[in-house]
Amino acid sequence: MQIIGAGFGRTGTKSMKLALEQLGFGPCYHMHEVFKNPEGIPLWHKAAFGQDIDWNVLLGGYPSGVDWPLSHFWQPLSEKYPEAKVLLTVRPADEWYTSMTNTIFSHLAGNQPKDEMQVTFKEMVDKIVRKDTFDNRTDDRAHCEAVFDRHTALVKETVPADRLIVYEVGSGWEPLCAGLGVPVPEEPFPKTNTTAEFRRNRDAEADASE
Repeated sequence: MQIIGAGFGRTGTKSMKLALEQLGFGPCYHMHEVFKNPEGIPLWHKAAFGQDIDWNVLLGGYPSGVDWPLSHFWQPLSEKYPEAKVLLTVRPADEWYTSMTNTIFSHLAGNQPKDEMQVTFKEMVDKIVRKDTFDNRTDDRAHCEAVFDRHTALVKETVPADRLIVYEVGSGWEPLCAGLGVPVPEEPFPKTNTTAEFRRNRDAEADASE
């Protein structure tokens, strides 16, 4: 891998996926790739519960990756691929928590698996996001915002400056392209997967499974 995303979900990761692919670092792994390639779910489940997996099997063919579940493993991945840049997507913690509450947290609370693969997927996401990251306190704004800020600080303190790209949501192409050493495209920076779009996609997936 050339780029390892360390940012939490709802920090513009879907837009960043499209941006990285436009810059030539695609395909970019994202939670949507888990949906598209469910054969990888058992491996993510093993990783979530502390088992060793072959990252090359799971991520082979992906020069970049952002979003959960990949970002949860940014530290072992950065050790596995020492030449890769670490990309930390950030936004104000209060905005991030509001977005999380209206999308991922509510989805996790209401999602009812309908088959064995969906059960495995839900167990994996609950373990990574709800339990390991937020200690089952996703309804506690102050706690979650503090977790978010500590994570941002940890990545900044841990990753060498020449390897780290910190990207504030809404900053356009310049800081990303500067960090990657590539030209700035003429097209606008992608913007997708807003809260409204997330909800529409979630409802469409629910309807399709009925």
